Amino acid sequence: MAKSKEISVEQRLRALYDLQLIDSRIDEIRNVRGELPLEVSDLEDEVAGLNKRLEKLEENLAATDTQISDKKNLIEEAKTLIKKYSEQQKNVRNNREFNSITKEVEYQELEIELAEKHIREFRAQIEQKKEIADKTRAHAKERENHLKHKKSELNAILAETEKEEEALIKKSEDYKKKIEERLVKAYNRIRTNVKNGLAVVPIERGASGGSYFTIPPQVQMEIAARKKIITDEHSGRILVDEVLAEEQQAKMEKMFKNL
Repeated sequence: MAKSKEISVEQRLRALYDLQLIDSRIDEIRNVRGELPLEVSDLEDEVAGLNKRLEKLEENLAATDTQISDKKNLIEEAKTLIKKYSEQQKNVRNNREFNSITKEVEYQELEIELAEKHIREFRAQIEQKKEIADKTRAHAKERENHLKHKKSELNAILAETEKEEEALIKKSEDYKKKIEERLVKAYNRIRTNVKNGLAVVPIERGASGGSYFTIPPQVQMEIAARKKIITDEHSGRILVDEVLAEEQQAKMEKMFKNL
């Protein structure tokens, strides 16, 4: 049985550079979004935190209102008792009973005085809490408007690029299937470790793309021969010759236009 035709080094290099062009295009799209998704997420957390704080302030205000009502009820009860004790004083039989009732009246008057003091304190707290709540509400409104603006900005970018990005991600996966696994692993490792995610670069003016280190003429000739996969000794990137790069760039630009 005849062996299936093995993919040549040149075909591997072309496939790797095509993959690089696709992934670089995805990177460009994501760079357009930049920090926006993170900004939106942070703003959502900030708005949620402000609303939670506002909710707690409203709960505290309601609880303080209840405390004021309780103190007002206590005052009314104390007044009722004072009235009752005042009536009893008219019918006392001796000084001991009179003094005992007088103490009860004084105690209720102290209770009223203390309750009124608490009411004043609670009202001062309410004013303070209302001021904080108003500031928190205004801040939350401002952040909500900012969030709305940022979401709108992000959605506009997504509407323009989402379809293309999804198509490119699928293409990237398809192209990886055309390349042997060990090369894909090497490509992914290099891409992770180098600046701008460029794992495969062409020679430009005698140096690897994006580098100032000159490649010896002998090595340049080997790269142009496309007989083996050669990496840049300084950056570890896979190198392709300029002609191959230009051919693949033209091919991939046509594909990108049709996505």
